[in-house]
Amino acid sequence: MNLEDRQRMAKVLKLTTQEFTHRYCAKTDGFFHLKNPKEAVNCLFLKDNQCSVYEGRPTQCRTWPFWPENMKAKNWNRDVVAFCPGVDKGQVQSADKIEKEMKRQVEAEAKLHSEAEQSSVMNRD
Repeated sequence: MNLEDRQRMAKVLKLTTQEFTHRYCAKTDGFFHLKNPKEAVNCLFLKDNQCSVYEGRPTQCRTWPFWPENMKAKNWNRDVVAFCPGVDKGQVQSADKIEKEMKRQVEAEAKLHSEAEQSSVMNRD
């Protein structure tokens, strides 16, 4: 989860980015991610099968299920259809929209890796 994601979620929760990060995030191998309490099966912001921070949800959630790794039919059926009750319900997405979402996800991952690398360099100094 990159800085923009943390800022967006903090704003929805009416917290500073620092407060949000301290309360809800952990850092592993240089990458921030949401804490997942042992008793939680799903995301801690999923309440009654709905995202409680929907307007502030991170890019990873905004672009799901249109991640490059999900675009193979076998993966789509195993990882998306089996998991998401919303598949085949609602508006069909255009190929252009799907391509844009996949690009957005790839860019977000690249930014995340860049932030982790910068953090790693700063911690070495």
